[in-house]
Amino acid sequence: MFKREWKRNAKSLMIWSIVLGGLVFLTLSIFPQFAEQQKEVTKLLQSLPPAMIKAFGMDQLSIGDLTGYYGVRIYMMTTLLGSVYAAMLAANIVAKEENDKTIEFLLAKPVTRGEILTNKWLVVVVNILILNAVSLLVSFIGFQMAKEYDVSFKAIYLLTLATVFLHFTFASIAFFLSTMMRKTRNASSFALGLVFVTYFMNMMSSISEDLSFLKYVSPFKYVDAAPIIYDLQIDPLYTSLMIVIIISSIVAAYVVYQKKDIVT
Repeated sequence: MFKREWKRNAKSLMIWSIVLGGLVFLTLSIFPQFAEQQKEVTKLLQSLPPAMIKAFGMDQLSIGDLTGYYGVRIYMMTTLLGSVYAAMLAANIVAKEENDKTIEFLLAKPVTRGEILTNKWLVVVVNILILNAVSLLVSFIGFQMAKEYDVSFKAIYLLTLATVFLHFTFASIAFFLSTMMRKTRNASSFALGLVFVTYFMNMMSSISEDLSFLKYVSPFKYVDAAPIIYDLQIDPLYTSLMIVIIISSIVAAYVVYQKKDIVT
C-alpha cells in the first residue's frame, strides 16, 4: 500500500522539489552581486515602510550577511511554499479515496483502517523529508557560489529542522481534516486557508504590538528565523507546542477515521 501511495504522489513531489530547489538556487546565486551593492540596498530598505521591514524580519536580520540573507529570503520560501505542499499533500491523501471512489478497492483488501492511515501518513512524512533534503542540498550548492562570505552552518541546520517541524505541523492538521471530509476540494481549501491565514497572523504580530498575541496561534511564529540564528536554538516552548499539535492531530485522525461512516 505504501508503494502504491508513493507512486501516486511521486510526480507532485518531483515538481515541487524542482520548483522550490530552483527558487532557492536562483535566490542564493544572486547574493554576491547583492552583497556588493550593499550601500544601495541599505538606501532602498530605508525607503521602505517600517511595517514591511518588520513583517519580513529585516529589522532583526541583515540581508548583507549570508546567514541573514538566507533567514530572510530563502527561509520565507522554504517555510511558506513547503507548508503549502505539506498541507495539500496531507489534505488530499485520505479524502481522495472517497472523492475518487477508490475506497472500495482499499476496503476490499485484508487491511485495517489503521493500516491505511499509517501507510498514507508515512508517505506524507517521507515526502516532506525529501523536499527539505532537496532544499538543504541545493542550499549547500548555492553557498559554493558565495565562498568568500561566511555562513553559520549550525544556523542553517537549525532553520531546516525548524522548517521540518513546521511542515509536519501543517501536514498533521491537514491529515486530520482529510479524515473528516469526503471531497478533496473541501479538504484542500481548509488546509490552504489555514496556511495563509496563520502566515498573515504571523506578519501582523510582527508589525503591531497590539496584535502580538497572534504569535501564539501562528506556527510560523514558532519558527521565526531571527531567534534561531541569534540563539542557535529552536525555542523549546514552541517546539513542544508543535509536537503536541502533531501528535494530537494524528491521534485524532485515527480516532475519527475508525468511527467514520465511509460511503462506498
